[in-house]
Amino acid sequence: MTIMEMLSQSGILALLGMGMVFSFLLIMVISISLLGKFFQTQKTEEPSEAPIVSSVTEKSAAVTAAISAAVTQYQQKEEGV
Repeated sequence: MTIMEMLSQSGILALLGMGMVFSFLLIMVISISLLGKFFQTQKTEEPSEAPIVSSVTEKSAAVTAAISAAVTQYQQKEEGV
């Protein structure tokens, strides 16, 4: 086998490998875009029940008050030292 034959076989093999990778990436991009479109159509449906926000807001206000009290107590403790 001469050097030219080996170079031609390696060129064919390189092109074949790049073609396989390109085709795989093309299939992957197409499938991801189709899945994205599918999930966007599923996302547009209205939820059956409205979420309850009042209990979350009350808990959030209680947590904020507790943090504020702790910071104030810490500041008073540091001023006294």
